[in-house]
Amino acid sequence: MKLYGYWRSTSSYRLRIALALKGVTPDQVPIHLVRNGGEHRSEAYRAINPQARVPSLALDEGTVLIQSPAIIEYLEEVYPNPPLLPADPVARARVRAVAAIIGCDIHPLHNVGPLNHLRRDLGRSEEEVGAWIGRWISEGFTAIEALIGNDGYCFGPEPGLADVYLVPQVYAARRFAAPLELFPRIVRAMTLAEKHPAFMSAHPASQPDRE
Repeated sequence: MKLYGYWRSTSSYRLRIALALKGVTPDQVPIHLVRNGGEHRSEAYRAINPQARVPSLALDEGTVLIQSPAIIEYLEEVYPNPPLLPADPVARARVRAVAAIIGCDIHPLHNVGPLNHLRRDLGRSEEEVGAWIGRWISEGFTAIEALIGNDGYCFGPEPGLADVYLVPQVYAARRFAAPLELFPRIVRAMTLAEKHPAFMSAHPASQPDRE
């Protein structure tokens, strides 16, 4: 199994966490998103992932899976223990909702492509780009703060899918200097996850291609 990713990519980070929680250790193949105009745009990588994005997970028999939500759902089905989702259907929907706020509403708006479009094509300053990032992170975190629990991880004493998504998003928030003071529940879950071996091994600073 091969994981194509980039050390600082939020979606690669969340997939690394899910793999670590499941006890699955793929070979890592770094795909640099900046060097040489972006290695993800090369013909060689497009042959692996036609969307030219990371992460991609190549299974041992050759099948390549793309898009972190789909890959994580695959892992949950093929490696059911430990589970990332609760058994109750309503509880599962609540966990997935938090993951979707991050994966659908927050993260795409500060991805490399949109930010480059703001800077290069629309001529926005770094101050304006920073304000853009901060707005969408704060708006999404305000909703998440109201949805997660008061103790432990996002939804209980064990980490799950919501934490898999939340931890990389908090990493990005800190990277972009988005304020976290108004989100004590989020900070609590993040602080707990930072001590968990799976989250520690998946952290960008622990990756072979880190810079």
